[in-house]
Amino acid sequence: MQVYIVGGAVRDKLLNRAYTDKDFVVVGATPEQMVQAGFIQVGEDFPVFLHPKTKEEYALARTERKSGKGYKGFEVYASPEVTIDEDLLRRDLTINAMAIEVKGLMDDTPISGAVIDPYNGQQDIKDKVLRHVSEAFSEDPLRVLRIARFYGRFYDPSAAQNFIIAPETVNLIHTINDSGELKHLTAERVWQETSRALLQRSPQAYIDCLIEVGSLPHIMPNLAQALQNPFIKSLVFKALQLAGQQNLNLAQHWAILMFGFAGDCTSQLSNNVGLKDQTIDKTDTEALQLWTVESKALGQLLKVPNKITQYAQAYISCYPYLTNYTRLSAADIARLIGVTKADKSDTEINELFQVHKILELAYQQLEFDRYIQAFKNITIKDVDESLKGSAIGEAIHQARIDSIENLKKLP
Repeated sequence: MQVYIVGGAVRDKLLNRAYTDKDFVVVGATPEQMVQAGFIQVGEDFPVFLHPKTKEEYALARTERKSGKGYKGFEVYASPEVTIDEDLLRRDLTINAMAIEVKGLMDDTPISGAVIDPYNGQQDIKDKVLRHVSEAFSEDPLRVLRIARFYGRFYDPSAAQNFIIAPETVNLIHTINDSGELKHLTAERVWQETSRALLQRSPQAYIDCLIEVGSLPHIMPNLAQALQNPFIKSLVFKALQLAGQQNLNLAQHWAILMFGFAGDCTSQLSNNVGLKDQTIDKTDTEALQLWTVESKALGQLLKVPNKITQYAQAYISCYPYLTNYTRLSAADIARLIGVTKADKSDTEINELFQVHKILELAYQQLEFDRYIQAFKNITIKDVDESLKGSAIGEAIHQARIDSIENLKKLP
């Protein structure tokens, strides 16, 4: 019998990242031997056991074969004859297909620390490449979401080089997209991967990855359509990045993602026109209704927990008041307190203010980025060639002012 620590713990150790969860694979053992050693069997589809003391998972080495649709359509073969290399072959990515042998079932101290790496995961870590282990990758549609989550997990906007998905792996993802397999994923599994990804440091990278590999329209079709608007996409991604940096909670991240459906309402982040007679104009009302309908539809499609979807709806309801907060009448403020039950607890209203401030900041940063680009676009080539001396600098300065002024006039 040989026992190995496998998967994420080995990967994160090589990446010098902190890890707490450890998974183990046992080679050369039977279920009866595991039970006799005090382990508790919990796996229904394949033999997985809980350690009697640590409660960590120990799985018997196994192979898998596609037998039906979706991520559950697999036949599992677990046997003492299955080797560690065969077990690692069934895994999704090379960086997750490594193992380190430990002393035994009751002692997870590495024997030597040598990494068993039959599929070159260490090289892919060095090269920052997310690569499938085998062609069987395309048999499990859930792996599309997993690779997007890993892409987001390792994404660092300040890094000189981020992980990329190997071109041949992208081709397999396209095969999954075209097969219709993504439609067989249960809403619960899609939400499980999505919710985990939204709580990462760079949650926008998960959605961006799904867009780039062409999978988002098959998973969240209405959001994919909404994010075809370049400005909306940039705004939502910038806000999600800021939210990740500030460790906002899941409901707040979801509310920000649902801002992808805000449409014409986005202009109010910059143009605080105020509420006229405690109402908003017809265009904004229509945009708010569409925002509400589309975000509810996506929540229902993914079976997002009611608490999360209700929070997003609360933000939409409060949006006209939050965008015009400094101009609210006493009646408006009383209405806002009543809607958010702030008289009983200020938690929700404070969190809604957090979401709104992040969206405002994202809008301002994107807007200022446009001004910077307009400023940089003006050079000496854009002024009168006959000018001399200080007049050249003055002309460039004025041309830059005019360029920014013209940009400010755009809707």
